[in-house]
Amino acid sequence: MKALTNILMKGLAAVLPIGLTIYAVWWLARSAESLMHGLITSIIPPADYRPGMGILAGLLVLFVAGSLVNAYIVRRALSVWEEFLGRIPLVKTVYGAVRDVTRLLPSSENKRDLQSVVVWHVGEARMLGFVTRDHLPELEKQAGGVDLVAVYFPLSYMLGGVTLYLPKHAVEPIDMSVEAAMRLALTGGMASATPGSGNGNTPR
Repeated sequence: MKALTNILMKGLAAVLPIGLTIYAVWWLARSAESLMHGLITSIIPPADYRPGMGILAGLLVLFVAGSLVNAYIVRRALSVWEEFLGRIPLVKTVYGAVRDVTRLLPSSENKRDLQSVVVWHVGEARMLGFVTRDHLPELEKQAGGVDLVAVYFPLSYMLGGVTLYLPKHAVEPIDMSVEAAMRLALTGGMASATPGSGNGNTPR
């Protein structure tokens, strides 16, 4: 019985990630199609609507949003919106967790918001963090001229995170990709992360 249970658990471990990934992609496509269907049919006759037009419209919206996000007025509006959400107890927790995870997405062709992986020594413990800024002149003056680096420490299972401003000499760069390190951190250490796939960016 125990051997059968082990085999079933191994099968579940093999099938579940694939099944969840396929379901997530299917759900996103279906949601985009459903959300954009009403908007599209308000512009064109329903008889002219074809399956897939909702997905294409959703991609177009993302493209436009990505093109406008660098505009000052858009960034200011997003900042005001985030401040508003930060005042709502439950919403700010969910929004903060989702925002932290989306920091893994590339914000430009040459740079990620999370620039490199570092370790911060706290006594005998090691905290895995991600450099978000390696130059903080606005805070270094208050720190007595000490070079500071902004390090983001995610909490396990996507429950948010915290950003600390630490002396550059207090953190130790490690040769690990941002994606592998984030996977390790978010799963509470259960996922494997292979060193040696670093992104080459370290705080200087």
